[in-house]
Amino acid sequence: MSVQINHAVGRPVERDWRSAIGRGLMGRCPHCGEGKLFRAFLKPVDTCEVCGEAMHHQRADDLPPYIVITIVGHIVVGGLLMAEKYANWPMWLHMAIWPALTVLLCLVMMQPVKGGVVGLQWAMRMHGFDGEPPRPERQPAATLLRP
Repeated sequence: MSVQINHAVGRPVERDWRSAIGRGLMGRCPHCGEGKLFRAFLKPVDTCEVCGEAMHHQRADDLPPYIVITIVGHIVVGGLLMAEKYANWPMWLHMAIWPALTVLLCLVMMQPVKGGVVGLQWAMRMHGFDGEPPRPERQPAATLLRP
């Protein structure tokens, strides 16, 4: 005896994560690619002005800074090591170049990386992008908390 289960009923349309991340990196709506994603430097719009996609429930949180730190760290440390190996720069030049480059790269990369993370969340239907109402967070039972 065998049991066959079909999950074809009500399956949502698959979203292309590559184009969604690309649109987010460009600061555009991950759904339509036309509307703006940000109303301020790192503040996303509540809804897309073109397609009406809701963006207010995105939860990028700490992932964009971690990504930016990783990328900038590799660039700056690699550059510093190359400069130490192949050039004989004075210390004042190092102190002028590397901190300034670090701050500049972080500021330039933060908004596109956050847009890419929001695009990924939209494509994966995370944090309210699935169209379902938000579920309340689960708390431990009160009986487990008592001594």
